[in-house]
Amino acid sequence: MTSNLTGRSVLVTGAAGCIGAWVVKGLSEIGANPIVYDLSENRRRLNLIMDDAEKVDWIKGDITDYNNLLQVIEDKAIFAIIHLAALQVPFAKADPILGTNVNVMGTTHVFEAARHAGINRIAFASSIAAPAMGENTYLDTLYGAHKVCNEQMAKVYWQDWQVPSVCIRPGVIYGPGRDQGLSAAPTLGLLAAFAGRTYDIPFIGPVSYVHAEDAAQRFIGAVLRETEGAEVFDMNGVVVDMERVLSDMNIVLPYNGVTASGKILPFPAYDDDGLLDKFLNVQPHRTFLDGLGETLDVFRYASQRQILNDQAISRLLS
Repeated sequence: MTSNLTGRSVLVTGAAGCIGAWVVKGLSEIGANPIVYDLSENRRRLNLIMDDAEKVDWIKGDITDYNNLLQVIEDKAIFAIIHLAALQVPFAKADPILGTNVNVMGTTHVFEAARHAGINRIAFASSIAAPAMGENTYLDTLYGAHKVCNEQMAKVYWQDWQVPSVCIRPGVIYGPGRDQGLSAAPTLGLLAAFAGRTYDIPFIGPVSYVHAEDAAQRFIGAVLRETEGAEVFDMNGVVVDMERVLSDMNIVLPYNGVTASGKILPFPAYDDDGLLDKFLNVQPHRTFLDGLGETLDVFRYASQRQILNDQAISRLLS
């Protein structure tokens, strides 16, 4: 991936999360200067995939605090923003007011701060939960409603103030650092197998899987050049049925103790339409088998560095 971000400061919100950690790593590798803005100061996911995570410029900040966010953007001479901070499905449901403040008001703050600071490179995360909302058999969620609102708001910011953006709707993320939420189970299953433990993935059926690094590369690609409008793209990666998930795991780690049971996830599993890849001029998503193998390589290297010891693995699997 070529870069015109060399030496430029890119604000990454929600970088303590899985995709965010990979975005920070990817930005560092192309010579950009990632500036983390996150309520959490926990760098464990970044430590998992980076040797020098402690060197990253990390600002503890609340996305619901507009004045602080704007001040950081001005102080750090931010050139582009990759906005990933969000409270996902179970957390938005558990606290609807906080979820709305983070997911909707937080995104409003990003767009408003960008407008005042003259930033014209913004990429932000929506979700497959957004197009799943409405008259269909899929599950309606507050999180999905929040993302629909954000997508519509982005259109208005372009219409009224010519603030451009690229919105990306990831499928189910897997790979190193994906350790939270129901759909993290395949990655946790591989981690359990790596540690010689049994694990039951609590769902079956087809899922649109996106490797975390593939996702990060596309968010970075979305701010590598100026765009116009409020673009919205699905990012579905590769569709894999649970039988294939288990068989691929058995290829990379034979005779493991990973099983699966339960119901099909109530979210769409569509083949990637390739439109985002064409827009960004990037290679197609890696295969699920390759993604598992590369995830296992990260686990092995992290184990050598004592990032993944028995205590850390037990905490992740608990």
